[in-house]
Amino acid sequence: MDYSEKIIELFENPKNVGELEDADVTVQEGDPTCGDTIQLSLKFENDVIKDAKFLSFGCASNIATASQLTEMIKNKTIDEAREITVQDVEEEVGGLPSVKMHCAVLATNALEKALQKALDEYEERKSEK
Repeated sequence: MDYSEKIIELFENPKNVGELEDADVTVQEGDPTCGDTIQLSLKFENDVIKDAKFLSFGCASNIATASQLTEMIKNKTIDEAREITVQDVEEEVGGLPSVKMHCAVLATNALEKALQKALDEYEERKSEK
């Protein structure tokens, strides 16, 4: 595979790896066609993502895109994070081989799932008051 220098760097030295013990939201997203999986944990302060961590079970591109995504979403509001696209993630890692684009899709799907879960839980708490 012809990986960008950034993908190699993020694979060898990923950022934000692990679990947030005090996470507000934790989701897992997988791709059954390749077996890659991402667990994404988010901590919010009001509607701003204050911390993000991931666990990856997959290839170098999966690790790199998950790592880059966590960097991209920190200190963003939920609405700002929702604007992040597959293409944004792909550009931030310096491009992906076409057979690895599913890794950027997986990362953004995990983000969307986490943000939706956070919004659903907020609405539930609000309706209980």
